[in-house]
Amino acid sequence: MELIINNLVKQYNSKKLGLSDYSITITSGVLGLLGPNGAGKSTLIKMLATIAKPTSGEIILNGLDILKFPDEMRKILGYLPQDFGVYPNLNAYEFLNYMAAMKGIGGNGLKSKIENLLEAVNLMEVAKNPLGTYSGGMKQRIGIAQTLLNNPKVIIFDEPTVGLDPEERLRFRDLISELAQEKIIILSSHIVSDIESIADEVAVMKKGKLLAKQTQEVLIKKVEGKVFEKNIDKESIIHFKKEHTVISSYRFQDHFRVRYLDENAPKNRIPVSPTLEDTYLFLTKNQENVAV
Repeated sequence: MELIINNLVKQYNSKKLGLSDYSITITSGVLGLLGPNGAGKSTLIKMLATIAKPTSGEIILNGLDILKFPDEMRKILGYLPQDFGVYPNLNAYEFLNYMAAMKGIGGNGLKSKIENLLEAVNLMEVAKNPLGTYSGGMKQRIGIAQTLLNNPKVIIFDEPTVGLDPEERLRFRDLISELAQEKIIILSSHIVSDIESIADEVAVMKKGKLLAKQTQEVLIKKVEGKVFEKNIDKESIIHFKKEHTVISSYRFQDHFRVRYLDENAPKNRIPVSPTLEDTYLFLTKNQENVAV
């Protein structure tokens, strides 16, 4: 499987640009699409899902232009939008049967497929309850189940872990890891830990531009020797944050333990081991450090 995006532009109006000359190649495995709110992640995803059209550029799936032949993408697509909604009066079985009919899925194996999906997202115990009684996290899980109904070859999740508790996040990550072979899975999030745990490659976006797209190992090397930690007293913390890119700070009784980026630290200062979150902040705070 290969998805090629060439010079994609989305211009909403003279002042608002959704995507700017965006080019990327995506192959089988999990691609983590990482960026702050407003980075253009959802804009890109809607075009890949054939819901929206770009101003210019092309999207090629296995040699076929899906802008000209959108049905070819829709046949093999599983998509969970950020604003996924349900029919509150239907239970899980009824809803998934309805979604299957909408997707043209049927046959003798549909019942067992639905039960397997409900088991995978841990909803069997409440499967006969109306969806209107579900919590936000449970509705998100039924959304994940409907995404997988047609055994898609291209799967797109837009902020899929919103509302999920830590245990369900782990269950979701395990499910995605099992699905990743011979499929393209695009997982969009602004939560670094969701991407860090399962993505084969990571694409970092900001303001409609691709800042970098590489394996996590290669991305993390960009900030080696630039991440430090130190204790800061309460009186100095505000000034320190103005002068440095602070990744995190933890308050103790009389001071803060601060993790921060510093490209010009003295040689005798010992850096700490960097993480994907460090790289993400480094790239999004310093757009001149673009390395696609």
